[in-house]
Amino acid sequence: MQQLVVLLQGLILGIAIAAPVGPIGLLCIRRTIEHGPMIGFATGMGAAVADTFYGAIAAFGVSAAIGFLTGHETLFRIVGGIILLAVAIRTYRQSPSAEEREVDAAPDSRTAISGFMTGLSLTMTNPATIFAFIAVFAGFGLGADLGHFDAATMVLGVFLGSASWWLALSSGVAAVRHRISDQGLALLNHCTGIALAVFGLWALATGFTGIVSAAID
Repeated sequence: MQQLVVLLQGLILGIAIAAPVGPIGLLCIRRTIEHGPMIGFATGMGAAVADTFYGAIAAFGVSAAIGFLTGHETLFRIVGGIILLAVAIRTYRQSPSAEEREVDAAPDSRTAISGFMTGLSLTMTNPATIFAFIAVFAGFGLGADLGHFDAATMVLGVFLGSASWWLALSSGVAAVRHRISDQGLALLNHCTGIALAVFGLWALATGFTGIVSAAID
């Protein structure tokens, strides 16, 4: 019974971390509409793998890894901001493809891998993810006293929760994707590109602010 409770806590944690609308959510929605649910889900799964990695660090209390992430937070923000800006520009300029939106169109494996790697890299270079896990773990009353088996169960729950969210999101968006015209998709590309650029500029601004603060100190 205790393992079931820990698993459910992990599920809730995984959903809580994945659900807030952010860069990956926007990309998942846009890629599901343009390329289909498999491509959107692949993008989300990249984030789910990164969430699982950070969740494992928090669950097992790997202080060395947490210290490394904390010490290099500025670098992570700058790298993540640059990646976000690159994705934002590509998204803004991308033209809708009617062929790729056909119901029977087979998913492109290269596009799926690209989506997965984008979700993985953007989440891995976001230091806020690990701190979010630590904060939520504290909220659950979990800490260093979590046993190894319980920690592994928690991490499994995190993965299942995060993956379930991305599956639900991509499936839900896929249900209405063919009601959106090419003009609507073009507008979505522009809005998503602008939103991603805002996220990227914010990451860069906070990163350079950290550099200035460190130089002053």
